[in-house]
Amino acid sequence: MSVYFFAFMGAILGGFTVALGAFGAHALKPILESWDNSYGLIIWDKAVFYQAMHSLALLSLPLFSEIMSPKALNITGYMFIAGTVLFSGSLYVLALSGIKVLGAITPIGGTAFVIGWAVLAFALYKAAFTS
Repeated sequence: MSVYFFAFMGAILGGFTVALGAFGAHALKPILESWDNSYGLIIWDKAVFYQAMHSLALLSLPLFSEIMSPKALNITGYMFIAGTVLFSGSLYVLALSGIKVLGAITPIGGTAFVIGWAVLAFALYKAAFTS
């Protein structure tokens, strides 16, 4: 698969980030604020933030294609995508539904993010110190 797949996914997720952020801030605000101390709105905002950050990370992955192995690039990209779906996705559903057991999925997405960042850091370390 082309390295540009991850940039494509970053662009798609980035667009959804803007749409979901606006949707939460306007259309869902009364619903999300109905929780104690606006907890739903805080959860929604956290989901949007992590989605935005990892959309930008996905967009940048093709820049590293010359110095990363295809395997490392794929692991990083797929972990960022999985993390976004599991972490942000579970928080979106939690914010809308109030079903707190869904919060158990969120750390799985967080772990995927950490794995993606660790693989990226290791690949960049190898490029910086072994070349």
